[in-house]
Amino acid sequence: MQINDLIKGNKKFREARFSKYETDLKQLVKTGQKPEVLFIGCSDSRVTPDLMLDTKPGDMFILRNVGNFVPPYNPDNDYHGTSAAIEYAVNVLNVKHIIVCGHSHCGACKSLYQDLENSPELSNVKKWLELGKKAKEYTLLATPNKEDKEQLYRTTEKVSIVYQMENLLSFPYIVEKIKNSELQIHGWYYKIEDGTIDYYDGEDCTFKPLEDYKK
Repeated sequence: MQINDLIKGNKKFREARFSKYETDLKQLVKTGQKPEVLFIGCSDSRVTPDLMLDTKPGDMFILRNVGNFVPPYNPDNDYHGTSAAIEYAVNVLNVKHIIVCGHSHCGACKSLYQDLENSPELSNVKKWLELGKKAKEYTLLATPNKEDKEQLYRTTEKVSIVYQMENLLSFPYIVEKIKNSELQIHGWYYKIEDGTIDYYDGEDCTFKPLEDYKK
């Protein structure tokens, strides 16, 4: 993919596809965005929320970072990009749903098992990966066959989603909105290899096909 390809892509979008969304976009410019979903996904280039879910402009407020991690609530007046996006989506846009969407073959989860101590150029990455530490620890305790690395990674990816959902509950305004039935949190697992999505069933503590989801 070259920059010229992106330039050509924008031209193609304007000529062939923009008209499909033009009315909606003009209305969104006039009235402002009102998405009902905050989608927290991974920065992985293979994860494509709009394609995966067939959404249109204005449907989702999308937050992407390494590993679709959520840091615990920490009002220390420092720079917190992920927390700021969550705060804006919940308190300003008043979204009704937060989806934490992990995925298969996640580089962040795999990196939890790699030694990055001698990689000074990845200092921020190492710090960020601490948000996956609990998922790794739980997976190691719960996995009998630790030699099967791929299974270890797949399990870690799913367990991490649950821990990121728990971190969302450290935000007091999220807890308040959940208590008032104004907000719901969902955990999803996207399989890159076949496009399917599983959802986390908190009652059974298992992931099930999204088609089986019941409100």
